[in-house]
Amino acid sequence: MKAVVQRVKRASVTVEGEAVGAIGKGLLVLLGVAEADTAGEADKLAEKILNIRLMDDEQGRMNLSVMDVTAEILVVSQFTLLADVRKGRRPSYIGAAAPEKANELYEYFVDRVRASLSRVETGRFRAMMDVELVNDGPVTIILDTNEF
Repeated sequence: MKAVVQRVKRASVTVEGEAVGAIGKGLLVLLGVAEADTAGEADKLAEKILNIRLMDDEQGRMNLSVMDVTAEILVVSQFTLLADVRKGRRPSYIGAAAPEKANELYEYFVDRVRASLSRVETGRFRAMMDVELVNDGPVTIILDTNEF
């Protein structure tokens, strides 16, 4: 699994003009599911995102997790994170999970995060979404479960 995690002051997702998810201060997680991913990767990634220290303490240092400050998380499925651009000009998505498997692991990941954090919002799987955010910092990190 791959995730782009951005610390935000606020973020929202709309589909065809309808607001489907919105958060205040917290993390926007763009989530990509690979064909080889399992629930184990989702568990590792959820634990990492819930506990990584990206939120500021009283001194303005990134020493706190979303759990420490009771922040919010918005999770948006994004298969394009699995793009392979090594050849040619058009990205290949051969490594991305099939929609059924991707949705299953996406929902599993969201459930794991919701089990630990009270405010978790989502986009709409396989929909054309408009994602708006106000970066805080900006703070943006990329996580890949193959690397931890």
